[in-house]
Amino acid sequence: MPELPEVETIKNTLKRFVIDKTITDVTVFWPNIIKRPDDAEQFKDLLHGQSIRDIHRKGKFLLFELDDAILVSHLRMEGKYSVHPSGEPVKKHTHVIFTFNSGEELRYNDVRKFGTMHLFNKGEERLGKPLNQLGPDPFDEAFTVDYFYQKLKKTDRQIKSVLLDQTVVAGLGNIYVDETLFKAKIHPLRKARQLKKREVQAIREAAISTLREAVAQGGTTIRSYVNSQGDMGMFQQELFVYGQENEPCKECGRPITKMKVGGRGTHVCVSCQK
Repeated sequence: MPELPEVETIKNTLKRFVIDKTITDVTVFWPNIIKRPDDAEQFKDLLHGQSIRDIHRKGKFLLFELDDAILVSHLRMEGKYSVHPSGEPVKKHTHVIFTFNSGEELRYNDVRKFGTMHLFNKGEERLGKPLNQLGPDPFDEAFTVDYFYQKLKKTDRQIKSVLLDQTVVAGLGNIYVDETLFKAKIHPLRKARQLKKREVQAIREAAISTLREAVAQGGTTIRSYVNSQGDMGMFQQELFVYGQENEPCKECGRPITKMKVGGRGTHVCVSCQK
């Protein structure tokens, strides 16, 4: 699943191609992706004549800022955006096409059909689901040590599961949680409420630095992730534990172990992360 760095990369790439383009038509092949409004025809009508003025990100969500509306898009497991000339053959698994006055098309492709789109009046997008359920972004000023520490003290869950909880902090997924905990030298099975404040601070700092490094390198390529123009992210070359099962730890040389935490495959160095 694309996580914060991948979505940030997609946002920055798309901004080069779609800003100030006006939507003249919308084609929806798979209406279940459209969650708000619950009628695909109304969705198409509301977007007609709207221009894309900016693109923002909140956690793993893309926010397309239009003249009078905000389109909130979640890519889920396999969602991808790409820009094409009108008339170019449409690939299989393309479910939504936004046609622009420039003669180009923004196409949404999703093999698993798990992605979602919500359309809001501008200014109302954070009042309802899904954005109103998100915790602060790791780069937000609200993601302070005190906020994070108080959240962790209230739960008996394992720290890996808490970091994956988008209501606590938005944007982290399996890859970057494993990398964050390794850098902070915290075992993923530790109970969140038992962590000392200095350990919480170490996790926060590791999360921010890991995500910044990944954003700078365009995200991580795991399986099918590429950005909106087909460029592969390079952060996979920097991974310490994720996907490194049985490989020697880059710091101590002990083999990386894979286990299940909260049903998720989890990579850990049992020597570095006591």
